[in-house]
Amino acid sequence: MALTGRTTLLAALGSLPVGILEPSWAGILAVNAPLSVAILCDYAMAAPVRKLQFTRSGDTSVRLGDSAEVQLTITNPSARRLRARLRDAWPPSSWLPGTEQASSRHTLTIPAGERRRISTTLRPTRRGDRQAARVTVRSYGPLGLAARQGNHEVPWTVRVLPPFTSRKHLPSRLARLRELDGRTSVLIRGEGTEFDSLREYVPGDDTRSIDWRATARQTTVAVRTWRPERDRHILIVLDTGRTSAGRVGNVPRLDASMDAALLLTALATRAGDRVDLLAYDRRTRAQVQRRAAGEVLPAMVNALAPLEPELVETDARGLSAAALKHAPQRSLIVLLTSLDAAPIEEGLLPVLPQLTQRHTVLVAAVADPHIEEMASAGGSLDAVYDAAAGTQTGIQRRRTAEQLQRHGVTVVDATPENLAPALADAYLALKAAGRL
Repeated sequence: MALTGRTTLLAALGSLPVGILEPSWAGILAVNAPLSVAILCDYAMAAPVRKLQFTRSGDTSVRLGDSAEVQLTITNPSARRLRARLRDAWPPSSWLPGTEQASSRHTLTIPAGERRRISTTLRPTRRGDRQAARVTVRSYGPLGLAARQGNHEVPWTVRVLPPFTSRKHLPSRLARLRELDGRTSVLIRGEGTEFDSLREYVPGDDTRSIDWRATARQTTVAVRTWRPERDRHILIVLDTGRTSAGRVGNVPRLDASMDAALLLTALATRAGDRVDLLAYDRRTRAQVQRRAAGEVLPAMVNALAPLEPELVETDARGLSAAALKHAPQRSLIVLLTSLDAAPIEEGLLPVLPQLTQRHTVLVAAVADPHIEEMASAGGSLDAVYDAAAGTQTGIQRRRTAEQLQRHGVTVVDATPENLAPALADAYLALKAAGRL
């Protein structure tokens, strides 16, 4: 049937789905009937979108800062060639700023009855699970004048894992661990309970380590060396309450604490110790228990990936009870929390004796380097006020640390980039001193 006149043309086009016509053609449909017929024919010859079939494959996890590849296979079961533009939509945090359009949009042609595979590159900017939103396909006719459009749900999840940037410190700490274990030529005396060997006294050795019987049998003074004990239990407790949501520089406190926990886990498992994880605020948010040495670190990375701070005050009594439940025998409890005066004095200090009575307790906190910069500022009136505020904050923080130390707690207070190696050093110092 020939289409003539504006009214007849618009009536014929009225039954078509909204959005099938390219915007550039909308203004001329009523004045060019032959072109309108061509557009209608082009639309009719476009491959149907609803019949398309989709399957996904590719990466299911990626470290924060790295790229993940997710493949999408499109099958065209119709009898028409598919000429299409496709958008594979993901949450905004799945891409670096400004790269979403180039990464998610694809142009493809699929002959009838065939399939094609495209790849979408994700580079997430946040931890957690990133789930595919939808696939939008615009199928063009052979002339490119009109198109069919539709959406498909094609589920896929990519888990974005913590970056574990502190793993660069692991080789140096393992070298120190080997020294403690006596596997190298450098012998460092520890005060563990497992006797290792005798060696000649050197200036600086603790005189309590002298073995007088062995000394009497030889011409030199002999001292005992001790091998740090293995198979100790370490419980890492992450405070996920409101204080963990604060950002220091560009990093949330919780993320810096996670990085420190991962380095400590990698080091302690190499030392032969058992490591468990508990994340808590008012309830348990994540836990890793009773895993074999080779499974602990992957399990912990996976458990920490979706963890986010909760904007609630941490229940210190509940945290203490949960820690005691997870550590029934003598353990090293590493609490990654803040050193803010109010949460410590009102929350942790009243329940601290329950923990220190049976366990060795280490508190690690993220320090803000901006406070020191403020304390050293000078010149303008605003800088003087900043210096006073920074100095007062630093004094309060040191006072809080001293309160914890008077209860026998080891305190590590370091900036985000230094927290992980400082915590590893504190662990090695406790091991060398035989306090585990």
